[in-house]
Amino acid sequence: MNYDQIIDLYYSEDATLRRILVEHSECVTRRALLIADRHPELCLDRNFLIEASMLHDIGIIHCDAPGIHCYGTEPYIRHGIMGAKMLRAHGMERHARVCERHTGAGITMDDILAQDLPLPLQDYLPEALEEQVICYADKFYSKSHLEREKTVEQALRSLAKFGEAGVERFKRWSALFE
Repeated sequence: MNYDQIIDLYYSEDATLRRILVEHSECVTRRALLIADRHPELCLDRNFLIEASMLHDIGIIHCDAPGIHCYGTEPYIRHGIMGAKMLRAHGMERHARVCERHTGAGITMDDILAQDLPLPLQDYLPEALEEQVICYADKFYSKSHLEREKTVEQALRSLAKFGEAGVERFKRWSALFE
């Protein structure tokens, strides 16, 4: 099953939320592919980057975020684990890992405890290079302002409110991917 078929299963053609999901995901995909093209030494899996970038936010449909036309019941912070559950139901484990690990610059058990986040207690840190690239690329695009691309500095500022560890991860990725 390809990513379009997965999106079609959960999002109707005429839904505003589908448009937001697809436009945001296309931006993330373009940036991920730019990184892959810029850094052939990383030997990134381009097909996987495309598929996983297009599906990384599939779980937003279950979340309560009216500002981006999400009318589900889950807190938005859970969109990654909801998406992972959806993709695991289709046997897409590798893609599911991107879903659950792309939020912020990754989330640790310490973050969950310190911030009392409504997530199962485990680390959600991008491990594979493709996971890291997609997580990094995602930070440049907001679903509430599809027309804007953040600078590295703006992305860092948006991460800073969640702690220094994520900022440091993002800086390492920036040095590697830019």
